[in-house]
Amino acid sequence: MASVIKIYALFLGSALLMFGGGLQGLLLSVRGAEEGFSLVALGLIGTGWSIGFVAGSLFVPLVVRKVGHIRAFSVMAAIGTITILLNLLWINDVSWIVLRALSGFCFAGAAMIVESWLNEVAENKSRGTIFSIYVTINMAASTIGQIAMSVTGTAGYLPFVIGAISFICAVLPTALTSSPQPKPLQSAKIDIGLLYRTSPIAAIASFSVGMANGAFGTLAPVYGYERGLDASGIALLFALAAILGAVAQVPFGRLSDRIDRRLVLIGLAGFAAIIGALMVVINPEAGWGMYVLFAAYGFAANPIYAVAVAHANDFAKDGEFAKIAGGMLMICGVGLAIGPAVASLIMGAWNPVGLFVVTTTFHGALAGAAYLRMRVRNSVDANERAPFQPMSDRQVTPETFALDPRGESDEDDMPVHREAAVPDELIETVEPNNDVQDKPV
Repeated sequence: MASVIKIYALFLGSALLMFGGGLQGLLLSVRGAEEGFSLVALGLIGTGWSIGFVAGSLFVPLVVRKVGHIRAFSVMAAIGTITILLNLLWINDVSWIVLRALSGFCFAGAAMIVESWLNEVAENKSRGTIFSIYVTINMAASTIGQIAMSVTGTAGYLPFVIGAISFICAVLPTALTSSPQPKPLQSAKIDIGLLYRTSPIAAIASFSVGMANGAFGTLAPVYGYERGLDASGIALLFALAAILGAVAQVPFGRLSDRIDRRLVLIGLAGFAAIIGALMVVINPEAGWGMYVLFAAYGFAANPIYAVAVAHANDFAKDGEFAKIAGGMLMICGVGLAIGPAVASLIMGAWNPVGLFVVTTTFHGALAGAAYLRMRVRNSVDANERAPFQPMSDRQVTPETFALDPRGESDEDDMPVHREAAVPDELIETVEPNNDVQDKPV
């Protein structure tokens, strides 16, 4: 029973992190626009977060090895809390760019430590269950955080304080635990050459998704603001895109388990490109048309990264999943950093709807590349594939891949072997993913 409490306490800690992150990310874009920040500055705020997040994924494991998980997590949560409060005290573009990078660094570190604790209690027979619950909670909490802006608004101190409270409360589940600390965090295993040799389309998809989703996640709130939406409308706009995107992962993921995953990539990326093109042509005013198009965009764009990870894993040899996934993480991070800056320049030089010129370009390029790859390489037989797992491209750390059940065969290559019993109560209440147990990656 104590183990069950610990697991769900960690889920709660992760949910608080994602709630605060969802609220903060949307808040800064809209409040920055209201404060008159330039489009370039708003784009660089998104770039700063992505650079900080990737840096945290690389360097936080070194911090944890020196001071331990609990101290490191407390530091990350405290600095994250300070940064969002400083966003309120220092309302200028340069400060927000620097603070957003620091926030991304702390957010990555805190998420990795929570994932490390979950990984400690995960054994093969329940790893799929724990991973699925974890991803679902993160997506839901991030979306709720965005919706919260419709209640708090963007003016004054309230949304910043609520975000700060959420971040600092996330430290409680780990600070109060009496269980031994987990083994050292997994460092990102980066081998871009191995990734490209294993699956060129996965490398292309990582960059394309980073460019498109980095631009959309940072500057779509600004587009909504420029088109006349208030805080509630923008929050609803993003909630629709996030919810439809999360829902779409299940059917499209299962479909990709049965047919060539590149067909699914073509369909999703092609549809996202069409929606982006419609946005450019129509440039809708605030109203139901904009909501429908944003919901359709989220439905098509959000599952792409997870399908690409699954496709790369289909061709990976035993022990290669962590290196391939780490390479995808780095390539996507580069796209997430560059995308907002590029989109902000186009939006400033032409029109705010230029944001969707970027998304259309990279989704269209991905669909075309996937089609060409189908002509030169056969798909892996459906019976030999590792099952699809839902995943968000903006919340992935090296520890996420360590927790991913498709990485079980990488354990022999890991410097630390994790052993822990999973509580029977959790196993009995949720069916484990038997396909993952029986199939080597």
